[in-house]
Amino acid sequence: MTGSFRKTAGGGGCVAVLAACLVALATGAEIHRNQRGKTMIPGNSVINLGQQTNTWRPLAKTTANLTDVRSIKSTFEFRTFDPEGVVFYGDNHSGEEWFILALHGGVPEIQIHKADILFSATGGPRLDDGQWHLMVVSTEGKFVLLEVDGSKALTVGLHSQKVKEVINGQLRLALGGILIDSSRLLVPLRPEMDGCVRAGSWLDLTEPWEMVEGGAELRPCLEAIQRGSYFPGSGFAVFNVSALRIEAPKGGVDIVLGGDFAQMNGTLLSLRGGDHALALSLEINNHSQTMLFTYGKTEITTSTITNKLRLIFRERSFAVSYDGDYLIDSATDQTVEQSIWREGQLAIGGLLGEEEDAVGSNFLVGCLEKVVVQGKQLDMDLSDKDVSISSHSCPVQ
Repeated sequence: MTGSFRKTAGGGGCVAVLAACLVALATGAEIHRNQRGKTMIPGNSVINLGQQTNTWRPLAKTTANLTDVRSIKSTFEFRTFDPEGVVFYGDNHSGEEWFILALHGGVPEIQIHKADILFSATGGPRLDDGQWHLMVVSTEGKFVLLEVDGSKALTVGLHSQKVKEVINGQLRLALGGILIDSSRLLVPLRPEMDGCVRAGSWLDLTEPWEMVEGGAELRPCLEAIQRGSYFPGSGFAVFNVSALRIEAPKGGVDIVLGGDFAQMNGTLLSLRGGDHALALSLEINNHSQTMLFTYGKTEITTSTITNKLRLIFRERSFAVSYDGDYLIDSATDQTVEQSIWREGQLAIGGLLGEEEDAVGSNFLVGCLEKVVVQGKQLDMDLSDKDVSISSHSCPVQ
């Protein structure tokens, strides 16, 4: 989380303090509940940041008195395939001064508000490679330093005549979200972070973290991960097609799906129009190794033989191909209105219901390596998705 901005005897500002205070959790963390019934975990636990049900609200937070801060350096390990999201946040005096460490385009980004300064800096190596990286946040005088794997990645200098020394009050830290309104950010970003942190040492603070989201059943951080979106069979991701800005020319709408379909079971995708009628779906049966394509009133079953499918939906026909060979190329007697690509809903990982609340069923179990619509890769973070879905990482099979 962010460092607080107060200076310590060592001369460092609290910015690094906040930033450094946050993350590092080891598996097998001792979980207990406080008097308010909130789940508490040690600050050195392993924690999965990708399980929030509220976009901006942090997953975990802690509070300490500034007078208890004895270190100006924090270290933690961080791993992700997600190119954008909040790693940690810190502030003092309930947000008068704050610090955010995030990723933007896979690269570390620091945003700071202090007195009359609102500052943003991006730099260092890309971290969205699925590898564990050792990160160190510290302060040296008026500078905030970020080190990655032993090398300086980002140095931020701050100076203002309006800055006052902060020697008392409270320091707040948070993981995977922020404690201020997002409108105060200098650079807008998507907060969701499908990543893990562990082995953190936060300014020598010993206060446990309070889980803002969820209960004691925390999603584990897997030992080995690969790129993709993982669906555990308990929910799906829904996109409003209008937000995807799909153009449906006469040549049709092109969707490419990638993954090891032999290891999947359930609905890969479904689409329904503004009238809530189901227009198309693609379901896979792992036991029979077959796929069922439904387009309008037409149903066709084919063998599951591939790990990459291209679906082309036209007004009166649809085709499914693999490496240029057509598995299905069929006309349909039912016209599917092209307006569905402007007004409908596209679900990944579940079969949409025919009611307004889109209840869904037959949820997918498996890893989709990619979903490309009209040449554009879909980001599950932009959907209305079940909290169980990992947007950017899958377990290694």
